[in-house]
Amino acid sequence: MYAVAAFSQAEPPGQAAGASYNSIINRGAAPFRNGWDRTRRTARNTGPLLAERGAFKDAMKIPSLGIVGVGLIGGSIGLAAKRRGLVDRVVGVGWRQTTLDLARDLGIIDEGSLDLERSLRRCEFIVFCTPVDQIVDQVLTAAQVCEPGTLLTDAGSTKSTIVRSLEGRLPGHVHFVGSHPLAGSEKRGPQYADANLFHGRLTVVTQTENTNPAAVEPVVGFWRALGSRVRIMNPEEHDRALALTSHLPHLASSALARVLPAELHDLTATGFRDTTRVAAGDPALWAGIFEQNRPAVLAALNELTDSLQQFRRALEAGDKAALLSLLDQAKKVRDALGS
Repeated sequence: MYAVAAFSQAEPPGQAAGASYNSIINRGAAPFRNGWDRTRRTARNTGPLLAERGAFKDAMKIPSLGIVGVGLIGGSIGLAAKRRGLVDRVVGVGWRQTTLDLARDLGIIDEGSLDLERSLRRCEFIVFCTPVDQIVDQVLTAAQVCEPGTLLTDAGSTKSTIVRSLEGRLPGHVHFVGSHPLAGSEKRGPQYADANLFHGRLTVVTQTENTNPAAVEPVVGFWRALGSRVRIMNPEEHDRALALTSHLPHLASSALARVLPAELHDLTATGFRDTTRVAAGDPALWAGIFEQNRPAVLAALNELTDSLQQFRRALEAGDKAALLSLLDQAKKVRDALGS
């Protein structure tokens, strides 16, 4: 039995009035998996940081968790879910048997399969951890074989294209809620999975006018159970923000790495290597991210171009005071972020 209990901050769990999860979800939507119960009592207008402010206090147990893509993110989800006792069984789906074998040997999954449709039909909760330009097709394929009440989410770095492309296209008995854990690194593969990867990190869960609110809450609960803080945003807001905080830094890092000639490699030290670290990420994955979030990335690139032009003008004019001002502004922002 997979059960999730949610209570408002104002009501201690012992005072919450219970209601069947299925009875709630039946209000205009197909029920989740038969036998799943949910006690639910929470205010609707508690702002964007519902989970972070304690509006959800969830206890989860998922019989079968499906993870599509068992690399760094998918592998870390599997490890975290198993070590925290959130699942009875983890099923991994991949495209290389060697990767699945390694994930099983590392204790990330209990079984692996190259057949997405056959393996996922037995899972109650599925997370897609594949490149963003593959997620929509994979979700559509999986949804056709999922049992009534299956919850689907993802870990993609873009949200608008994925979420909007899926709206109105899934069977009524299956629900998709977009997610993006702000965690990871430039490394790839299950060998880099970390059960504590999401601890204290922010995960964005998306909600639109078409999202079933009762499907959002267990997805929020899932990420919280892995150790994340959770912020609810609409997909477009997410993409504008992440263009500046994630996608632009990768683009800038890559642009900087490109200008380094081979004969200067041995003259690079911590500064250059730290600044260009993320440029070591998978080029195909990042090309897909840039393409899906192109308008927002271009807008963020305009911001960076304007900032660079300010530095250029100060340098060309020999204006030390302007340079000091620009550098001081940058230092204050970076200091505010912490370590």
